[in-house]
Amino acid sequence: MALNIKPLADRVLVEPAPAESTTASGIIIPDTAKEKPQKGIVVAVGSGKKDEPMTVREGDTVLYGKYAGTELQVEGKDYLIMREADIFAVL
Repeated sequence: MALNIKPLADRVLVEPAPAESTTASGIIIPDTAKEKPQKGIVVAVGSGKKDEPMTVREGDTVLYGKYAGTELQVEGKDYLIMREADIFAVL
């Protein structure tokens, strides 16, 4: 990726996974009823804090909290920037 965004300290830039558009049984979910995704791919990571190195890497698929991070849009794509502590797990 050719993003010119470098998160600072313990922050991580995540590209959220697309929201599900159908249920397992085939019912189409309208845009107004879609849940915010809680899974995404790490696009960029900061350098970490002095006493706490970063544990996630670029390309990792992660799970994060429903209201974690700050939404931003770069070149027409949506991203979230959040602290590493807001990430629950690496898949």
